[in-house]
Amino acid sequence: MNTEELFTPLTCLERAALLDEKAEMPSISPLRLAWGQLVKKKSALLGLSLLILLMIMAIIGPYLSPYKYYEINLPLRNQPPCRNYWFGTDDLGRDLFTRCWWGARISFFVGISASTIDLIIGVLYGVCAGFLGKKIEMRMMRMLDIFYSIPYLLFIILLITVIGSGVFTIILSLALIGWVNMARIVRSQILQIKQQGYVQAAFALGATRWHIMRKHLIPNAVGSIMVTLTLTVPWAIFVEAFLSFLGLGVQAPTASLGMMIHDSLYAIRYYPWRLIVPASCISLSLLSLNLLAEGLREILNPRHMQ
Repeated sequence: MNTEELFTPLTCLERAALLDEKAEMPSISPLRLAWGQLVKKKSALLGLSLLILLMIMAIIGPYLSPYKYYEINLPLRNQPPCRNYWFGTDDLGRDLFTRCWWGARISFFVGISASTIDLIIGVLYGVCAGFLGKKIEMRMMRMLDIFYSIPYLLFIILLITVIGSGVFTIILSLALIGWVNMARIVRSQILQIKQQGYVQAAFALGATRWHIMRKHLIPNAVGSIMVTLTLTVPWAIFVEAFLSFLGLGVQAPTASLGMMIHDSLYAIRYYPWRLIVPASCISLSLLSLNLLAEGLREILNPRHMQ
C-alpha cells in the first residue's frame, strides 16, 4: 500500500459501514466498568467477599446450632470450643456460636439501618445546600455547623439515657447526628459538579432544578456517596458495640457483641475464647468494610475510570 492510498478519503458507503460497526459495539456502563475494576483490586475484592460471608453467617448462623442464644445451661458453663459447642460457652452455659452470630445480626442491622437514614437525609440536605443559591446555602451550612459542633457520642448517650436503651433507640440516635458528614461531602461535590458545562447547558435549555438534581447532580456524585456510605456502616457498628459495652445499648438477654466483650473481660485469663470470639467478629466486620471503602475510593475516582 502506497502513501496516496493511506490518505484516500473514505466514500459514503465506507463511512456508513464504519458507523454501523460502531453502533453494533456493546456499550459498557459505569457500574459494569467499576465492577471490572473492583474484581482486579484484590484488597477490595477480599473485603467484599469477607463482608458477604459475615452477613450470610449473621443470617443463617443462629439456625446452624441447636441452642438458642438465650438458652442457659449452668452445668456446662465456660466450656472451651468443642464438637457440641463450636465457639465454647459463657459463664451461664450459653452457646457462644449462636450468640456471636445473633450479635453480628444486630450489629449489621443497626449499621445498615442508620447508614440508610443518613444517606437519605445527608444527600437531600447536601444537594439542596450546594445547589439552591448562596443565601439558602449559608443558612443551611450554619445549621450544619451547629450539628457538627455537638459531641456525637455525648449526644447519643444523653438521648439513650432520656428515651431508654434498645436497638431502635440506637438507630434513632445515630441517624440524628450521623447524616452531617454525608451532607458536607455531598455539598462539596455538588459545588464542583454544578460548574460543569453540561449543567450550564441544561439550565440554558430550560431544565427545572429538580430535573438537574435528579439527572445530573446526584448521579455524578454517586462515587463520593458510596465511599462515605461504606465508611458510615462500620462507624455505626462500632458505636453500637461501644454502647453495648458500656451497658447503654442492647440489653440482656438479647445477644450483642459489645455486651459479650464486656462480660468476658474479667475471665480473659482463664477463658480467653469468650473474648476472642466477639472481638474477632467485630474486627473482621470493620476490616471488610474498610477494605471495601478504600477500594471503592480508588475505583470510583474518575482518574482511575479508564
